[in-house]
Amino acid sequence: MRVGILALQGDVEEHVEATKRAMEKKEISGEIVKIKHSGVLKDCDALIIPGGESTTLSRLMIREGIFEEVKKFAEEGKPIMGVCAGLVLLAKRCENPQKNQKLLELMDITIRRNAFGRQRESFEAVLEIDGKPYNCVFIRAPAVVDVGKNVKVRGRFNDVIVAVEEENLIGLAFHPELTEDTRFHEELIQRART
Repeated sequence: MRVGILALQGDVEEHVEATKRAMEKKEISGEIVKIKHSGVLKDCDALIIPGGESTTLSRLMIREGIFEEVKKFAEEGKPIMGVCAGLVLLAKRCENPQKNQKLLELMDITIRRNAFGRQRESFEAVLEIDGKPYNCVFIRAPAVVDVGKNVKVRGRFNDVIVAVEEENLIGLAFHPELTEDTRFHEELIQRART
């Protein structure tokens, strides 16, 4: 089992630790690979695209030759979890894009960047995700404002969609790596095994 974590920007170490804990809970031995250059992702079984700044992330992915590799990885049916900026990148459409922002256009959703305000307006909330309580940490979080017919909504904050799934893709507006709850990392690993 090899789980790749896009390591160009964002909460990389927090995802490494959360993935380690998830592997221990699932009693799976595996390797966590930090992806900084092209040619590495093809040997992975799953991918995490962490938070950060979506425009910067896309630019760095293109520069390092990773952008098209991620698209191919998704098309092969391998599981990808996009968190915060990672969710923005997975989207087919952005309501308020930055100039020159490039999206992976993998998930049939429309996203709104920074939907909950700036960094100082970050917050935590216990939400119902998949019908169970989950402590969600929102930091300059996006929101999903529209979903295609094949997209499953897994969680909302009030009426705002914050967790989605489409086939092999999981998109989260909040940061699961900043909590002790590893269920999303466990799910990603489980998907990679099947």
